[in-house]
Amino acid sequence: MLSLRRTLISRALRGTAALLAGMALSTAMAQPAKPLRILVGFPPGGGTDAIARSLADRLKDALGVPVVVENRPGAGGQIAAQVLKASPPDGTTVFLTHDHTISILPLVVKNPGYEPEHDFVPVGGFATFVNAFAVSGGTPAKTFGDYVQWVRTQGGGKGAVGIPAPASTPEFLVKLVGQKYRLDLVSAPYRGAAPMMADMLGNQIGAGVGSVQDFMENHKAGKVQVVAVLGTKRQAAMPNVPTFDELGLKGFEDLPYYGFYAPAGTSQKFITQFSVALAKVVAEPDVREHLTAMGLTVGFMTPQQLAAREQAYTEAWRRIIKSSGFVPQ
Repeated sequence: MLSLRRTLISRALRGTAALLAGMALSTAMAQPAKPLRILVGFPPGGGTDAIARSLADRLKDALGVPVVVENRPGAGGQIAAQVLKASPPDGTTVFLTHDHTISILPLVVKNPGYEPEHDFVPVGGFATFVNAFAVSGGTPAKTFGDYVQWVRTQGGGKGAVGIPAPASTPEFLVKLVGQKYRLDLVSAPYRGAAPMMADMLGNQIGAGVGSVQDFMENHKAGKVQVVAVLGTKRQAAMPNVPTFDELGLKGFEDLPYYGFYAPAGTSQKFITQFSVALAKVVAEPDVREHLTAMGLTVGFMTPQQLAAREQAYTEAWRRIIKSSGFVPQ
């Protein structure tokens, strides 16, 4: 009788253990995956934000996890970069950014609060792009030559040009344009392309320099006029706009890039998963078409390829900044 009782108790305990194990497994399976956070260093409404949101929608399907875009604007992406550095390397945070934050800021700011080569790890690139010079509807200029002449006649050779961030590629371009055409051009820095565009649309400033994708929508609508682009080739989305290379302004042949970065220490497993998912997303015809229409040249880059492009671009700009006499602030 005692033996039978022990047997029944033993069976009951095994059954309870199995039930508890099943409940634990069920609970684990029912818990949703942690969302992936995409940091963006510029305000909503700008070109980088629009790119991030279009990719986030597809990445959630490719990765099988919720994906959210978190804007941390300010200082040309510096604030978002600092947030990335402080984030745990657990595969829940990435930073979508371009050349300015990764390659330029560390060269022009004494203490940006991060070191890309030590604090970040590339997880995949997806495009290159060019910067552009645009004029507002408040000016009569239809070409770059028109703008130069307008500044000379209306402002006595003086003019202000909006830029999305201080000490950026656009600021150096403004400086070189002023030198070449003997104009007294002053850069007016904004906290991103969106507020700069608002002032251009309101005719508060006559011209601005930013990425092609920042101007594309309003250029097509005739609200602003892109009059020149950087690089050595005209853009497919605006074939009638000449390059600065054609206009005789050299030194901007290296194309800036877009890529994703994760905190240093992030596992190789996550890096591989994200890279594969990104490659799948940018290979989709409608995604490529959408990004191309925004002024990007779409092309997937592995983490290694993104790192190589970053290094080459940084070295090219190190030479430009040094020759300009700019002193890091």
